[in-house]
Amino acid sequence: MKKKMKGLCLMAVLFLASCSDDGPQEGFADYVIATPITADLVQFKAEAVGVSVPVPMQESGKIYAYGDYIFVNDVGRGFHILDNTDPVTPVPIAFIKLEGNFDIAIKNNRLFADSYGDLVIFDISDINAIGDAQRIENAIYQQFWCTFDSTGEWPEADYYDYDGFDYNSQAIVGWEMETKRMRVTEFNDTYGYGQYEDIVLFNEAAAPTAPTTGQGGSFARFKIVADYLYAVEPFTINVFDISDIDNPIILEDVYTTGVIETIYNQGDILFLGGSNGLFIYDITDPAKPDYVSEFVHATACDPVVVDGDHAFVTLRGGNACGAAESGLYVIDVSDLNSSNQEAFYPLVSPYGLGFKEDKLFVCDGSNGLLVFDKSTVSDLQTLDHFKEVDAYDVIPLQESLLMIGNKELRQYRYSEDGLTHLSTVAL
Repeated sequence: MKKKMKGLCLMAVLFLASCSDDGPQEGFADYVIATPITADLVQFKAEAVGVSVPVPMQESGKIYAYGDYIFVNDVGRGFHILDNTDPVTPVPIAFIKLEGNFDIAIKNNRLFADSYGDLVIFDISDINAIGDAQRIENAIYQQFWCTFDSTGEWPEADYYDYDGFDYNSQAIVGWEMETKRMRVTEFNDTYGYGQYEDIVLFNEAAAPTAPTTGQGGSFARFKIVADYLYAVEPFTINVFDISDIDNPIILEDVYTTGVIETIYNQGDILFLGGSNGLFIYDITDPAKPDYVSEFVHATACDPVVVDGDHAFVTLRGGNACGAAESGLYVIDVSDLNSSNQEAFYPLVSPYGLGFKEDKLFVCDGSNGLLVFDKSTVSDLQTLDHFKEVDAYDVIPLQESLLMIGNKELRQYRYSEDGLTHLSTVAL
């Protein structure tokens, strides 16, 4: 049974101006009141999902690979599809509009995605003629107290007046702003402080020739393992049985002990990257992920990948990510019940990472792409440093490396001398 929480809309109820009586009239103050502009919820959700011809990229995010196709996230808007049959000249072929989306995952030509709390499913058997999406309402992520337009912005206000707003039938598409001069006591009596509790805040996180399951990068929030789809949100693992690919079954949520941002698996073990730690779950029973242990670190943004006995985690401090020192952390997970930090390597602004055999690829933002020899994790050696690129996330495929950053998709061929540049596509 899905939980109901006062969620993302209520995070806006933070009174941004103080109730001061410093105005020209003692005991009075100016207050900004925001009232939502609404639209029909069913129509709003229907218009948030669709397929079109290629469109310009606005803000590049994560990437996903499936067969000869690359899916590039346009943050808050959807995914651009590129035909990568020839990696030297990838060709944009379509855009999947997915507003209110965090991630996708693909199995057997079915693309699973989230949109405003719903699970949507596209049949991509014919990539050039993708049909309408199947929608399962309120299947994934928190059932927020309201649905709001993810392409818009929250206004700064002293109070958000939801009187008359019906979250069951309406979506918020904008705001009417009004400044009222009121007595401080009147404002407090009318609107009141501390009336909203439980506010939930979000932290921001080799393919065979004919694959049955696609491959995401280290920022993935969706993960398909055999016949199950796992989708993480800040405090929950959502579990779906997708053995019948066109009729997913919603299973019981699993509540986590930390704020979760990313998901990665190694066999029957899930490794969840969280803002304050690495959390380990056993999926021997795939329908019921079972908590094993956690490795706690300072608050930071932290994608994770795992190879054998070692987890590689990039922590990015500063701004909203937290106070951790930015760098690459190597964690010994040989004993799943007792993980320990084995090494630390400082970085400038780390983001996604991935590996192929003994090579570890780390995106360091504006500092470029770093390639390490990870055969000795206690003494990583730098093999190459592509300083001229802005690196956000990577996916090491069987024959080539995909990298995304600042609206550019780059591909590199593996060679004995390192990486050979194949192509750059401005999106």
